Amino acid sequence: MAGKARLLEPGVRLILAPNPSPMTHRGTNSYLIGDPSGPQVVIDPGPDDPGHMEAILAAAPGGITHILVTHAHVDHTALVPALKAATGAEVLGFGPAGAGRSARMQALAAAGLAGGGEGVDAGHAPDRRLGDGDWIEGPGWRMQALHTPGHFAGHLAFRLGDRLFSGDLAMGWASTLISPPDGDLAAFMASIERLRGLDLARLYPGHGDPVDAPAERLDWLHAHRTARSAALLAALGPEPRGIPELTRTLYADTPPALIPAAERNVFAHLIDLVDRNQAAATPDLSPDAGFTRR
Repeated sequence: MAGKARLLEPGVRLILAPNPSPMTHRGTNSYLIGDPSGPQVVIDPGPDDPGHMEAILAAAPGGITHILVTHAHVDHTALVPALKAATGAEVLGFGPAGAGRSARMQALAAAGLAGGGEGVDAGHAPDRRLGDGDWIEGPGWRMQALHTPGHFAGHLAFRLGDRLFSGDLAMGWASTLISPPDGDLAAFMASIERLRGLDLARLYPGHGDPVDAPAERLDWLHAHRTARSAALLAALGPEPRGIPELTRTLYADTPPALIPAAERNVFAHLIDLVDRNQAAATPDLSPDAGFTRR
C-alpha cells in the first residue's frame, strides 16, 4: 500500500510511491535501511510527490543520513532535491545521468538519439560518486555498490549481505526495459552474468515484490534476452526490415500502449546484433534504419 512503511525484514522497510503505471507496476519502491529508531539510509526516494516525502520522513524520526540512487530515471530521483533539502542527507550514486555509456552509446547520443520517454533526470548529479565495489556504511548497516549497467549506463545495485537492491536491472514482475542510448543489451547481459555468480538470497527490486529465488530469476532474464535475440535474428533476411515491422513480428500480443517500449527493446537487440556482426543496418545504425541478416 502506498504511503505506509512495510517491514520486509529487520532493518529493511519499503514505502511504495503512488506512481503506478504500465512501466512502474504498482509504483516505485523506496527502501529505508537501518534501525527505525536511529538514522536511516534511503534507496531511491522516488517521484516528487509531497505525500510520499511525508511518508519517508515520518518513517525516519531518527533522521536520514544517506540517499542512495540506483539510476537517474525520474521515477527514482525526482524527490532527491527536496529530501536532501529537508534532511541534509548526502546523495550518492554513479554520477550524472549520462555517465557510464559505452563508446557505441555515446556515439548514438552524439548523433541525436535520445531516450524513448522513460524520463531521464538530466539534471541529476550525486554529491559523491560511487564506483564499482565501493562500500557505504552507517549504524547497523554496511552495503557495497555494484556497477550494473544495462537498463541504464550508470545503474548501481546495492549489496547488503546476501540481499541485493537491484533497482530496475532485475525485477520479478517483468523483464527490464533496455532503451538506447541509456540502455545497453550487451551491458545488461554482462551484469546479469555477474549477478548469477553471486550467492544471493533475495532481490529487492525498484518495482514489484521481493524476489526470493534470485538464481532462477536471473537465469530467466538471461534466457529471455537470448531467445529474443535469436527470434529477431531469425526474422531478418536479405531485404531490409524496419523496427516497427520487426516489433509487430516479435511482440504480436503486446498491448498498443507498450509498443513504443517494445520498439526500444528491439533497437537494443539490433545494436547488439550489428556489433556482433550478425546483422547490418542501412544506411547507418539508427532507429530509422533498415536491418538485414549478415
